Amino acid sequence: MSLNDQWRRVRARLQAELGEATFNSWFKQVGLIGVGDGRVTLSVPTRFIRNWIVSHYADRLSKLWADEDEAFARVDILVAAGEAKPNGHAEDERDVLPTVVPLQSESQPVANLAPSGLEDAGVGAPLDPRFTFDAFVVGKSNELAHAAARRVAEATDVSFNPLFLYGGVGLGKTHLMHAIAWEIRTRQPDRKVLYLSAEKFMYQFVRALRFKDTMAFKQQFRSVDVLMIDDVQFISGKDSTQEEFFHTFNALIDHNRQVIISADRSPSDLEGIEERIRSRLGWGLAADIHPTDYELRLGILQAKAEEMMQKNGPVTIPAGVLEFLAHRIVSNVRELEGALKRVVAYASFVGRPITLDMSQEVLRDLLRSNDRKITIEEIQRRVAEYYNVRLADMLSARRARAVARPRQVAMYLAKQLTSRSLPEIGRKFGGRDHTTVIHAVRKIDELCHLDSGIEEDVDLLRRMLEGGHGPN
Repeated sequence: MSLNDQWRRVRARLQAELGEATFNSWFKQVGLIGVGDGRVTLSVPTRFIRNWIVSHYADRLSKLWADEDEAFARVDILVAAGEAKPNGHAEDERDVLPTVVPLQSESQPVANLAPSGLEDAGVGAPLDPRFTFDAFVVGKSNELAHAAARRVAEATDVSFNPLFLYGGVGLGKTHLMHAIAWEIRTRQPDRKVLYLSAEKFMYQFVRALRFKDTMAFKQQFRSVDVLMIDDVQFISGKDSTQEEFFHTFNALIDHNRQVIISADRSPSDLEGIEERIRSRLGWGLAADIHPTDYELRLGILQAKAEEMMQKNGPVTIPAGVLEFLAHRIVSNVRELEGALKRVVAYASFVGRPITLDMSQEVLRDLLRSNDRKITIEEIQRRVAEYYNVRLADMLSARRARAVARPRQVAMYLAKQLTSRSLPEIGRKFGGRDHTTVIHAVRKIDELCHLDSGIEEDVDLLRRMLEGGHGPN
């Protein structure tokens, strides 16, 4: 039997013994590098995972390998990359030397790169040195946005213009924006990169109007090579700012300068933004970031634990605590990382070991707020996606059946799944009267008894919302 076959058998036995969830958490990314001198060499992506496996599963791994071949007396686990093959293939059957990746990069950290002149002048916002591509954990929910951000950051020409990143609060939009800026500054330091929030863009424009200096404002923003504006939804309803943004956007696009925008929703769903701007924002590539799944949340926690170990020395965080946090803190990544920091800080301050009971005690308020609460906004988004209609249309006065029926379904689900009053639900649907909601609830209730298709739709949507998963 070949070495790779033996490795597959060891993995299969581990998965059977530990269960799929535990196996995926700690062994999915373990790779086989090779063997030599009676030793099996495995690789893992982080020191934290290595230390956990060595502490809890080293003896079991050695026993499983000895069952395959008595010559294998020892298992070594390295933080390595290159030759490791997570799915079970070594490049060579024997004596494959590992390439160990240093835990700290010896190159100059991106945080030391000089800021742009515009940043010094107070036009742009400073970049967070923590928000790099290396620090961004990729999963199914954000892989498209990450790949698009990488492409833009690494390209020598303009790939797609604009790049529009959108998603809920705390899911990583700002992280990717900063990562793009750092990467461009590293690869092409001569390019002028300007990053700022939409609020700061508005502030700069209002200031220019006040001091009658709009020409200088225009020159500042139209002279950059890459313009990055975060949270563009904040210029909603600001007509003069939108007008200037529109002209700035057009000028940069016309001169083949890269524009990168982020928002909390897709271009077509930006309320209070002029139609011509929404249309232009959809010209390039719009990449959404979905809410995180359990595997991604656990990966983020593992990476954050690794970072804490590098900065603060050994930190003993039981795997069960990380898994518990990944299951319970589902709102956004910011709260997830904050919860871990809070637990570690508490343990350090009072001198207590980190345990599951202690974590629950420290995070009592946060865990309570993360108990699943379905919002009307979430219901509207799910229903709009399910029926393939625009969210803005569902909230509008349109009465076409293709829009009216999904709107009624959303009102029905809002009444069933939230504690909101009928007038509150009506206001969330474009300022409608509570009697409209009553009619919608009665209509969908009636159709559920008469039309099996409607009944199935409502049941599926209810399960998606209550389970917190489904098409995004």
